[in-house]
Amino acid sequence: MFKKKLLTLGLAIIVIMSLFVGCAAEKKKEAAKIIGTIRLATTTSTQDSGLLDVILPDFTYKTGYNVDVIAVGSGEAIKMGENGEADVLLVHSPQAEKDFVAAGHSPARYDVMYNDFVIIGPKNDPAGIKAAAPNNAQAAFKKIYDDKVTFISRADKSGTNTKELSIWTKLGLVPSGDWYIESGKGMGDVITMTNEKLGYTLSDRATWLNMSANTDLAIVTEGDKDLFNQYGVMVVDPKKNAQINAAGALAFQEWILSADTQKLIGQYGIEKYGKALFTPNAAAK
Repeated sequence: MFKKKLLTLGLAIIVIMSLFVGCAAEKKKEAAKIIGTIRLATTTSTQDSGLLDVILPDFTYKTGYNVDVIAVGSGEAIKMGENGEADVLLVHSPQAEKDFVAAGHSPARYDVMYNDFVIIGPKNDPAGIKAAAPNNAQAAFKKIYDDKVTFISRADKSGTNTKELSIWTKLGLVPSGDWYIESGKGMGDVITMTNEKLGYTLSDRATWLNMSANTDLAIVTEGDKDLFNQYGVMVVDPKKNAQINAAGALAFQEWILSADTQKLIGQYGIEKYGKALFTPNAAAK
């Protein structure tokens, strides 16, 4: 009889402990209550690379803010910030970002992550760019210009387009003619167009890696310091209008600069590509 009571008591304790552990685990899994939405104006590269799909659910889970992603060129995203049409910006055009802050549109700009740009072209590289300029962007652009090789430009005032134009400027060249196609499109569309025309283009590495398997293209030039690609975050001055979600924007900025999110960014791409698509550097300063 005594043993039976002990067994019953033991089972009761196990059940109670299981309920306690289960409740604790359930509490741990509980996400923040949805309290609003923020408008994130960002680049097509952060969208087309797949990064946002991976990290934004964590932001919503932790803060309770949904994210309305507006993926455009950096220039257009910055213009949206100037017009008060976005709450926070994640872009990659450092000088334009500094000008944005200097003009009073944001209190500050912070480094978030970086990768690099690459020049891509047909796998058989008919223009011989890889042989002539495997790690020299200016030499590659000069050969493309001299040989009038088909080149697809984003031509959308994006960070990628700004980088491209800066290389032409350093060379003292103004590209024009049938060989130079100004698309006005985002990075993913430009890679698709480059593949269709078997031409050459400049791409951020993350978007390229995310799309490369479905193309007949390959990297022909990489590793030049001219191809460095830094991303930054800026909240928009809430005094612009009453629609700006200042609290949500600050929450996003704090989240993306946090150690946990920086770790998420640094892990993205490793499992699929064997290396990270972006290198977090918010704490670099």
